[in-house]
Amino acid sequence: MVFGRENANVMQGFFLMLYVISDSWKGKMEFLHKLFNDAPLLALFLTLSLGYITGKFRIKRFVLGGIAGTLLVGVLIGQIGIEIDTHLKTIFFAMFIYAVGYQGGPQFFQSLNKESLKQLASATIMCVIGLLCVLFAAWGFDLDRGTAAGLAAGGLTQSAIIGTAGDAVSKLSVSPEVAKTMQTNIAVGYAVCYIFGSLGPILMLSAFFPGVMGWDIREEAKKLAMKLGGGKAELEPGQFHALRTLDTRIYKVTDSAKAAGETVLEIFEQDDDAAVETVMRNGATLPITSDLTLLAGDIVAVTAPIGTYVDHEDYFGVEATRPDGMELIEETRDVIISNKEIAGKSLQEVHELNGAESRYGVFPTALIRMGRELPLLSDLVVKRGDELRLVGRPIDLNRVTSKLGYPLSSAAITDFIFFGIGMAIGILLGMVQFKLAGIPVTIGTGGGCLLSGLFFGWLRATHPRFAALPSGASNFLRDFGLAVFVGIVGITAGPQAFVTIKEYGLTLFVLGIGVTIIPQIITFYISYYLLQIKNPVELLGCIAGGRSANPGFAALLEKCGNATPVVPFTVTYTMANIWLTLWGPVIIGVITKNAG
Repeated sequence: MVFGRENANVMQGFFLMLYVISDSWKGKMEFLHKLFNDAPLLALFLTLSLGYITGKFRIKRFVLGGIAGTLLVGVLIGQIGIEIDTHLKTIFFAMFIYAVGYQGGPQFFQSLNKESLKQLASATIMCVIGLLCVLFAAWGFDLDRGTAAGLAAGGLTQSAIIGTAGDAVSKLSVSPEVAKTMQTNIAVGYAVCYIFGSLGPILMLSAFFPGVMGWDIREEAKKLAMKLGGGKAELEPGQFHALRTLDTRIYKVTDSAKAAGETVLEIFEQDDDAAVETVMRNGATLPITSDLTLLAGDIVAVTAPIGTYVDHEDYFGVEATRPDGMELIEETRDVIISNKEIAGKSLQEVHELNGAESRYGVFPTALIRMGRELPLLSDLVVKRGDELRLVGRPIDLNRVTSKLGYPLSSAAITDFIFFGIGMAIGILLGMVQFKLAGIPVTIGTGGGCLLSGLFFGWLRATHPRFAALPSGASNFLRDFGLAVFVGIVGITAGPQAFVTIKEYGLTLFVLGIGVTIIPQIITFYISYYLLQIKNPVELLGCIAGGRSANPGFAALLEKCGNATPVVPFTVTYTMANIWLTLWGPVIIGVITKNAG
């Protein structure tokens, strides 16, 4: 063992005690065994609820979190012996990873530059160090090929290794009995090491690394979101931007006001910042037309940028309170630029192309490109597919919308046509097998749905008419999908975890801890100091992706409170899935000891 015999005996006794307690507990809970096997979804949802309750417990600054809590509760409830269809795990993980890809799609394709090379290097370093840890452990503790592959599969939480290593074992020149034993050892090693393989990255990403570096992950994520969002602060739930760029005020036109005797269109042409949107005369509201002339005594509602109101007080008269019966209904409308005559021109040129009568009462407030809000500068060039946000009365917006492109529905409705197509494409991609150096490789359903989600997220950003998946829906798919996946993993791994620990001792378990922890620590400092990945959120996202650590990534998302880790995670996760899948046959080939 790597530590003293006395400590090893204490730890082994602890796990044996847990096994005995859980074994006796199972004997007294026959009715739960029958109940949960008759309705396994009952066990699953209880696991989610109790797991998130457990995750709320706090020890000083450390909070376990709902994902880790669900995993631990799942292992405990799994001692009853519950059969859950493993296809559920695949389905919900596919939905989780598709939503992750969808949310990160626009930023992912924008990030394909020399910065992403650092992230790819980080993932490669993580995978290589993980392989070396497995090989040194196998040589140092005389593990057979199957046990070593199981150590890699569980410690690095890459279930694809089970398949690729098992296939490689079947092609060895050994007896069928020896091959079967080694394939069993792959599953045993995976079961023993997987629990901490999943829990370890959660602890490292959410507590250890931030604690050592003194990082407040939530604050760092908010800063990064502000940077990526063009300088706008990210809002907490219930918050809103109180400092507006536009405002509507009420004036009473006086005899000396410059606006008295002028039409609303003349006023707009002289002062392009101000639009008279409602006029009340003698208690009656008048329809706004281009030739409507203001008279002294009129009560008018004027919309304009806030910084211009000092001048407007002299122009219109005295500011007044809203009279009874005066109403003004406006709308925020997102218009997708599709007009070829508009695309390629600056905002100033677009402004001049639409005459005063056409653009009257319409105020641009934002331009969004590939999911990012750009500053409204006069020389900013408009491109096809840009999303121009306008504010104004519906009648005014209708007049200008068709000249720019087409309106984007503000209703938060999921486009299930493209969602179904995206999931189907992801599953099909996961079924594709190819060979690298004669070794069969597949990215699996997770990798396929990640790539599909990235594409459809990019499609939505560039062609917003298609593939709508509102943020509320994508967040639910992401959070619920991962919670169910982790819950099922805990429930199904629970019974075998204690049995294998009792049978094989703590050696394999402790080696699994090393394989889980050591690559993360080494890669973290290499990435920070050598690769110069200094942003905390980006660095932790790379560590999560490079370890293919889905529960750890979910815990990081939970700490961040936003999707800022998605981009580095998606880049490194794809690379890690390829490398780690390859390690199964590599381990079987490099390690020479057979079982028995």
